[in-house]
Amino acid sequence: MKIVPKEPAQQPRPPREETPAERADRNLSELLQELRVVQTGVQILFAFLLGLAFTSRFPQLNAFQRGTYVVTLLLTVVTSAVLATPVALHRALFHRGLKPRIVTLSARLAQIGLVLLMLSLNGAVFLLMDVVLGRTAAIPITAVTTAIFTGLWFLLPRTARRA
Repeated sequence: MKIVPKEPAQQPRPPREETPAERADRNLSELLQELRVVQTGVQILFAFLLGLAFTSRFPQLNAFQRGTYVVTLLLTVVTSAVLATPVALHRALFHRGLKPRIVTLSARLAQIGLVLLMLSLNGAVFLLMDVVLGRTAAIPITAVTTAIFTGLWFLLPRTARRA
């Protein structure tokens, strides 16, 4: 067995040489860039869900599957609205000297949007797995994908922050 030496602990970085206004500008810019990436995925999911209703197999869905479809579609719409709200906040408030408040609200909205996106994506997974493989397979598969999202998007950042 090979023993690998432990890496030295990372030293905290010294604070940036920036004013609070510069920090707010940078944080908002970074956040809006992140939201652009995520919003593209939401738009693709929404387009996919819209297209499903016009397929020849859609009328064959049972009432539960149609309900899952409607809930997932509406979750995707709400996700899009929540993730676009930081842009609307910035447009409405940036000239009032409220950028730190915009950043705080926008960061909270991004977190809420990620939870909603996770629910939307897993709703789509559940619906598709239910149609393709049946409910017995759809439930554990969706549980696994939900656990993956939870681990990567929420637990990993918390763990990294504490390390």
